[in-house]
Amino acid sequence: MGVLDSKVPEGPLADKWTKHKNDINLVNPANKRNIDIIVVGTGLAGGSAAATLAELGYNVKTFCYQDSPRRAHSIAAQGGINAAKNYQGDGDSPYRLFYDTIKGGDYRSREANVYRLAQESVNIIDQCVAQGVPFAREYGGLLDNRSFGGVLVSRTFYAKGQTGQQLLLGAYSAMNRQINRGKIKSMNRHEMMDLVLVDGKARGIIARDLVSGEIQRHSAHAVVLATGGYGNVFFLSTNAMGSNVMAAWRAHKRGAFMANPCFTQIHPTCIPVSGEHQSKLTLMSESLRNDGRIWVPKRKEDAIAIREGKLKPTQLAEEERDYYLERRYPAFGNLVPRDVASRAAKERCDAGFGVNKTGEAVYLDFSAAIKRYGKEKALTSGIKGADEATLIKLGEEIIEAKYGNLFQMYEKIVDENPYKTPMMIYPAVHYTMGGLWVDYNLQTTIPGCYAAGEANFSDHGANRLGASALMQGLADGYFVLPYTIGDYLSDDIRTGPISTDSPEFEAAEKDVRDRMEKLMSGKGEHSVDYYHKRLGKIMWNKCGMSRNEKELKEAIAEISELRKDFWENVKIPGDSNAKNQELEKAGRVADFLELGELFAKDALTRKESCGGHFREEYQTPEGEALRDDKNFKFVSAWEYKGEPKDAKLHKETLKYENIELKTRSYK
Repeated sequence: MGVLDSKVPEGPLADKWTKHKNDINLVNPANKRNIDIIVVGTGLAGGSAAATLAELGYNVKTFCYQDSPRRAHSIAAQGGINAAKNYQGDGDSPYRLFYDTIKGGDYRSREANVYRLAQESVNIIDQCVAQGVPFAREYGGLLDNRSFGGVLVSRTFYAKGQTGQQLLLGAYSAMNRQINRGKIKSMNRHEMMDLVLVDGKARGIIARDLVSGEIQRHSAHAVVLATGGYGNVFFLSTNAMGSNVMAAWRAHKRGAFMANPCFTQIHPTCIPVSGEHQSKLTLMSESLRNDGRIWVPKRKEDAIAIREGKLKPTQLAEEERDYYLERRYPAFGNLVPRDVASRAAKERCDAGFGVNKTGEAVYLDFSAAIKRYGKEKALTSGIKGADEATLIKLGEEIIEAKYGNLFQMYEKIVDENPYKTPMMIYPAVHYTMGGLWVDYNLQTTIPGCYAAGEANFSDHGANRLGASALMQGLADGYFVLPYTIGDYLSDDIRTGPISTDSPEFEAAEKDVRDRMEKLMSGKGEHSVDYYHKRLGKIMWNKCGMSRNEKELKEAIAEISELRKDFWENVKIPGDSNAKNQELEKAGRVADFLELGELFAKDALTRKESCGGHFREEYQTPEGEALRDDKNFKFVSAWEYKGEPKDAKLHKETLKYENIELKTRSYK
């Protein structure tokens, strides 16, 4: 266990995946009926994997802590899903999608995995259309596309601002068909507490029924973890409040390497923090940057007047506004990648040009797009000499058709009409590119334990481009894992059912019970949220949008001390043998307190800037990320050794044989 063999097949890049599928072992349909697979997590990656594996004939058990797979955080994805179909005829291709994704990740992702992702992207759209996903269509009836940051083509398929929800309903429908056939046993309101290894192989999990509190043993021939990312280590993030790292961290402590934990994406278009008692942040889709223009006042005195309520943004003339992304990055403008847009917003706000009461917000303005669309609509409708009010009304109707639910959501939260006054946005933690290390087959360093979607590290490098998370989750679930898992399971056709009465299951269950008892035995001085918020502030202030050696070392020491205090003094009311949401939270925060320290250690070790990992000591004179390809062109894969400070670093050297590494410029 623990040897970093990526298992990338030989041969030309474009042929690797086809050759691999032709070469790997398969399980015949009759034998699939004798093999059990556990899928933990039922979002896009887990739901699509479970449905496809069951369709193939495997016996599947799914686990999610929500009351329904429809509640997975995948529903929060708004803007769209990438695919290289080139419907727009603007020069797109699988290679172009591959190159943009590699470049967007600042050359820190595995080449073969990303090319496979680009190849499979075209199949995802066909699959989802067949399921009835209501993608937007243009006037001729073809599926419509829009642009996202970091690319020069339109390749993003979307369903208004609800793309994740619609895609998840497609996967959920496919799951339901298999549930009705008896091929999927769905265990909702169950949380994975530990991974069970028998003879070095993943053979099951220990789960807790979150309603009754019962601890259960579940066995299988393989375990798939599709449990999303760990953005809630920052407390405030765009993730659902229940999103956690428990399943991945349990696997990590059993021997699965954790890769690139410091690679975390800060999304530039989120509703700003409003107060100390806020529990989560809300994302405004990046698709809004297609038509919204980002700006701050040119003069600091105007920004101060806006913050004090003495001036409205609509009172500033065009020449008094600084469209800073268009000024700095004329080639990409408002559609620069997320890390670039986020740092630029922070720089403007740090310089005193922020526009909300806290000084941490910039404007996202649709007035120009409303007028542009209004003129176009008037012309195509035969309306001549339309006055400005008519043009604005027509333009707002088009914006409403494209982004209506997003504008409605913003108005409900902020109590301002974004059609009449610019939205206020600010960067927030959104997506984690790091995750469990997996090989080309999506298998972790534990045989039989697989990771799919955001739970693994494989495709996004140091910065995920917009609309590529949905693409990876569905590619992994529908088109990659169902092939590659058969190569491993072909050795299990004579194994027979896995018993849960073995000493390994007994020991794993005891570990879970001991841990819960230890959590419940705290002296009760502080709530779970008290520790989570303190951890979040350390992470945001010292491991957030920018990092430096001094503050990372401080963060490591502070998190270690906070973790010690947590185990001694946390207050968990109630009983461990019944429904207990504070106990659920406590277990998750305990893992975050370990992950946070490893996160900071990983950031400290990587002495370069790349994508979303920005070390202040390593930047160009223009303030852009300065990579060190000679010394850091590798995946950081950490092996658990007891304490996060003792974790052992393994390196997977990244090979780029088909593209030239360049300075990542968006000017």
